[in-house]
Amino acid sequence: MLQNKSIKFALIISIPMLLILILGLNFIETEKNIYLFAFLFSLIIFVLSYFTIKLYLRKKFDKLYRTINKTRMKPIDFNFTKAEDEIEQWVKDKLLEIQNLKANEEFRKEFIGNLAHELKTPVFSSQGYILTLLEGGLEDETINLKFLKKASKNIDRISDIIKDMDTISQIESNNLKLDLTAVDLVDLVQSVFEEFEDKALKKGIKLELIKQDVNQIFVLVDKRKMKQVFTNLILNSIFYGKEKGKTEVILTDNKGKIGIEIKDNGIGIEEKHIPRLFERFYRVEKSRDRNKGGSGIGLAIVKHVIEAHKESVEVKSKKGEGTSFYFSLEKSK
Repeated sequence: MLQNKSIKFALIISIPMLLILILGLNFIETEKNIYLFAFLFSLIIFVLSYFTIKLYLRKKFDKLYRTINKTRMKPIDFNFTKAEDEIEQWVKDKLLEIQNLKANEEFRKEFIGNLAHELKTPVFSSQGYILTLLEGGLEDETINLKFLKKASKNIDRISDIIKDMDTISQIESNNLKLDLTAVDLVDLVQSVFEEFEDKALKKGIKLELIKQDVNQIFVLVDKRKMKQVFTNLILNSIFYGKEKGKTEVILTDNKGKIGIEIKDNGIGIEEKHIPRLFERFYRVEKSRDRNKGGSGIGLAIVKHVIEAHKESVEVKSKKGEGTSFYFSLEKSK
């Protein structure tokens, strides 16, 4: 494009000069010499104009090109077409970068707002309980122990949020080191079932492990972090499960890997929420979910821990019918 512009500039300069020349050629004796002289003169002017303009544009263009390619200190050997293509690509990259920065800024604002909201409820509640005790409630045996227990519960929730945030930070900064060992998945799942048996019984939810007819299934994982994955997923299925429903953990052997599916027949999730389900503090139904407790980071931790094991997690859900999380783990040899 710039080369075409150079040609146009050269023509603009050359044509007027050619006209002036032709008007002054009356002094040339023969018609043949007139045309020959005019052609040669105009050709010289065209060439001089073309390269003069090209040199000028190159000088200006080189400055812009150096700005884009800051690492290049020596004179740049390029043609206009190539340089123009690179600048167009640079513009596209910058526009994409700006879009990403805007998206990240929106995510940052939402994240800070959600974090403040998550902390606000337990902090203000604890503050209210403690203030009541300080103003005389401590002497009232009917409320002092009750309020202290409630304040302690809220402080535990704050502690959970901080610990989960620390876990996420370690994972995202690549400082999380996995202690990979051979772990029996059957034993791991059953231990989590036992931990939440009372919560499940209160809602009449049946916890069931479905597997092949074997007593042990060993996988190569970080036991503590993988237990955190199962804890978060099974606890979620109980929280959002239907009364007298069920939560199933299905283990299948898939040629060197063990497939794990954790499914329930609970309230389900609308499809529009699924792409953002693993974001920190993302709530499908904000007002109700916060009353259920939890740090709001559980699914984010699930995703990061599974990815740290070089696997991925999938989720399928339908409103009113239940939710299913699926991932696989490497078998221990």
